[in-house]
Amino acid sequence: MPDAKLKVAVVGAGNWGYQHARAYCLREDTTLAAIVGRTPEKTRKRADLFGARAYFDITEMIEKEKPDLVSVCLPAQHNVDATLEVIESGTPLLSEKPIAYALPDAERMIAEAKKRSLFYAIDFNQRYSIPCLMAKKAVEDGELGEPLYLSWRFGHGWDTPTLSHPFLNLIEAQCHGLDMCEHFFGKIAALTAEMTDRGGRESYSTFTLALSFENGAVGSFLATLDADEHNRNSQYIELGGTKGRILIEDNVRHYSFHRNGEATSTEWSAGFFEDGLRSFSTNLDRHLDALIPALKKGEAPPVPAEKGLRALVLAHEAIRSFKTGTRLSV
Repeated sequence: MPDAKLKVAVVGAGNWGYQHARAYCLREDTTLAAIVGRTPEKTRKRADLFGARAYFDITEMIEKEKPDLVSVCLPAQHNVDATLEVIESGTPLLSEKPIAYALPDAERMIAEAKKRSLFYAIDFNQRYSIPCLMAKKAVEDGELGEPLYLSWRFGHGWDTPTLSHPFLNLIEAQCHGLDMCEHFFGKIAALTAEMTDRGGRESYSTFTLALSFENGAVGSFLATLDADEHNRNSQYIELGGTKGRILIEDNVRHYSFHRNGEATSTEWSAGFFEDGLRSFSTNLDRHLDALIPALKKGEAPPVPAEKGLRALVLAHEAIRSFKTGTRLSV
């Protein structure tokens, strides 16, 4: 398989289904064979756009196409049955985030995949922006020193009326942030949560967490759907250590590293013609750069689905902390 093209299918004809189809079509090591959707006209149109075959049943598609990998790009409130259908077929899969809303659903999907020793990945693509890749390397190489503090702030709006949940922001949007905190600094040991529903969205659309990491570092986490992502620095990540400080602005926009005791900093931003480096969508492409070789070599996914379960566990513990007014070990 190392030199062969992988046959890939995408389940879902929505916005992120489009991005997965686009990314597979641009790669030299994958062939997009099929699009599976629920709406015939939309699904056929998407399949025609990418030169793939349209299907409306996952099992039928898998039986006819025998794909090497399936991307499941469905709303997480409705993805459980479809994901299990792929898992039970024994087909390797990449799922969009979040893994699920209910913990028993996520635990069942993980368990069923483990029974089959199945390659099961989740697309926590914020890990693959250039600034986040640089920050991760700086932490791993010891350039930051001993981790001391992490600050995550993310303020944006929400315009997807088909999704509704009291803790939509926490589970749907901020699974990224919960994953990224542990991606940079390791396991969160304890958390405390405060939330407000004053945003008029019939949900706790703004919340804050106080975090304690196993390595002794502390963290603050502020996230809201009651803002506008068009504002500069709608997302702001700060990592502090004994040797310096890292700042990441808007995930793909800008990176800086300021060493303690120095008056200058190291900075990165995409060049004038480097549109792909400043595009959030191409985080997926960089994720696939790591995922496809791992699948071909029979290795574990670079971001296994268990990371999605962990983010969901943290989210539910944050809900419990808020409801009980207590600090919880996690």
